[in-house]
Amino acid sequence: MSKNILVISSDNTGHGHKSITEAIYEKIGTKHDVNIHVVDGFSLGGQVLLNIGKSYGPITRKAENLWKVIWNLSAVKPSIVNDMIEILIKKNFLKLVDEFKPDLILSVHPNFNGPVLNILEKHGLNISFVILIADIVNIYPLWVDHRADYIISPTMEAREKCLQYGIPSEKIKVLGFPVRSRFYRKPQNKKEAFHYPEDAPLKCLIMSGGEGVGNMKEIAENLLEHFECRIKIVAGRNAKLKAALEKSLQDKYGDKVEIYGFTKDIQDLMLASDIAFTRGSPNVMFEAVAANLPIIITGALPGQEESNPAFAEKYNLGVVCKHPEDIVKTINGLLENNSEKLNHIINSQRKFINAHAAEDILQFILNVESTYMKNEAVLSY
Repeated sequence: MSKNILVISSDNTGHGHKSITEAIYEKIGTKHDVNIHVVDGFSLGGQVLLNIGKSYGPITRKAENLWKVIWNLSAVKPSIVNDMIEILIKKNFLKLVDEFKPDLILSVHPNFNGPVLNILEKHGLNISFVILIADIVNIYPLWVDHRADYIISPTMEAREKCLQYGIPSEKIKVLGFPVRSRFYRKPQNKKEAFHYPEDAPLKCLIMSGGEGVGNMKEIAENLLEHFECRIKIVAGRNAKLKAALEKSLQDKYGDKVEIYGFTKDIQDLMLASDIAFTRGSPNVMFEAVAANLPIIITGALPGQEESNPAFAEKYNLGVVCKHPEDIVKTINGLLENNSEKLNHIINSQRKFINAHAAEDILQFILNVESTYMKNEAVLSY
């Protein structure tokens, strides 16, 4: 019997929610009798909510302190956020439920957990509801709701946070962080022990998530002035940053630097690199680990990302370098003693990553009992 799964995701608040959804979706193949419908939760609230979702990029690029205030307010008063979004999405959400008739709803964005559960409860709709957390350490209240059937956690750290919020342990399932299959190295391309070649350049990748934030120019200059290297920079959706980097770096360093905007082929850049510089975005971090690419974390968004650099160091997935002027010292530390520290990171990443996380999550969801009640009377929207 076919199972209908409604996934509530987001297209505009970074790229992580969308990537997680794709990682699970691609595992369906032909062996699972399942229909998945993915909806941008912000689109359910009309133009007002869409504009709020689209503001994420500009705010995180230009006003990190403002983002921290917004994040903290949401954490202190989650009911205000839930009530507002519930009002905005109610009509379109009920219409979608009536048309698609989901057996299960999977939410991968915190803003829609409480609102959707409120609507289901008020309209007597018994539809299985599962939350898939997309953050790895800093879990704030919007991610958790005791009414959810299950909460899928990517890490033990996130699980502990859920427990602190009063979620029963039997509702929390630690299944890893889902990464799209194309980020994993093929068996024939497995990374060997790294030896810094004296006669070849160090291949460096500088990225900062889909929104393109951070001090990429300073990082690149410190690398190019002190090492024989080739650098690829991904500016994401930040078109102004891309143009500025092209003007300031390519004029001076020529073909030693390649600059990209938002690209769907980021895995190719990762798989062709020796080291990646990135902020503490959970999605980017886990994609780099899947690609077995050592990471140097240069910063983190206040709020949900601020503990991620320490997480990476705890499991030896990379190192933290917050200031561009420390780049030279950091790289030298990784390369000394025949790249001993860099190779230790490569081995730690291999042991850490769960390459089957997406498949495990999909299988778990498919095993959740369907409880949808086809009662047309309750869908009076």
